[in-house]
Amino acid sequence: MDEKLTRLKLIDPLIKESGFPLNKEKDKEYEVQGMPNDEGVGYVDYVLWGDDGLPLAVVEAKRTIRSPKEGKQQAKLYADCLEKEFGRRPAIYYSNGYEHWFWDDTNYPSRSVQGFHNKDELELIMQRKTSRSSLKSKKINNEIVERSYQHEAIRKVTEAFEENNERRSLLVMATGSGKTRVTIALVDLLMKCNWVKRALFLADRVSLVKQATKEFGKHLKDVQVVNLLKNPDANGRIYVSTYQTILNQINRVENNQRKFGIGYFDLVVVDEAHRSIYSKYKGIFQYFDSYLVGL
Repeated sequence: MDEKLTRLKLIDPLIKESGFPLNKEKDKEYEVQGMPNDEGVGYVDYVLWGDDGLPLAVVEAKRTIRSPKEGKQQAKLYADCLEKEFGRRPAIYYSNGYEHWFWDDTNYPSRSVQGFHNKDELELIMQRKTSRSSLKSKKINNEIVERSYQHEAIRKVTEAFEENNERRSLLVMATGSGKTRVTIALVDLLMKCNWVKRALFLADRVSLVKQATKEFGKHLKDVQVVNLLKNPDANGRIYVSTYQTILNQINRVENNQRKFGIGYFDLVVVDEAHRSIYSKYKGIFQYFDSYLVGL
């Protein structure tokens, strides 16, 4: 496909599925000033706008046969121009219709994603640039975990996220050492510091889902906990599910929009994260653009 057809057949539907109707003239081919060419003018393939009229993201499209990475520098230049015009730096996507890359270049390296974040998710990414607090500054809840090695495990994960800009972490803990409580205390800390709005806890057995739901509800009384096996349509901040159930939920589309977009969960926790689980269900971990903690 040439670039025009790539956009029409592949990229447009994905953006619309994320809740951007692309029905305004400024949504496509938006003119920007300050490009490093003779005219100083450029045309952004797509601009995804917030309700406040400020740009949330730019999307640079390439034809299917070309690598989307060829558009990375071009997209950055567009983001530079929009930042000068509006006073806010948008996030960056570049795509060839099959491969999509997301780049929040003020915080993380670019990463492969399965599509586009919706408006609420992008608004949250923008808001967190100024509102989230340091994970070091907040105490871990001793009523959930009191042992020193449990505190150390949590701090190691938060150091990986905050200081090393990593997005994946693995905790190896002996049976009976309280890994569920460690997870709950970690989620509590991340939520209080505004790093995480919604979290997903995955287990491979129904009994473990029931147990985890009970434990989260017991220790985080002010947070709505949803067992997706029992209440697939409920809304909350912590969701507990088996792998197969969340796979089915990912494929749900309501009113031409996915129930769970790629940025719906800020954190995914994988219980019993051995290799066979990752090999069998890696589609889940590739789909959600989230922090990932394996147990």
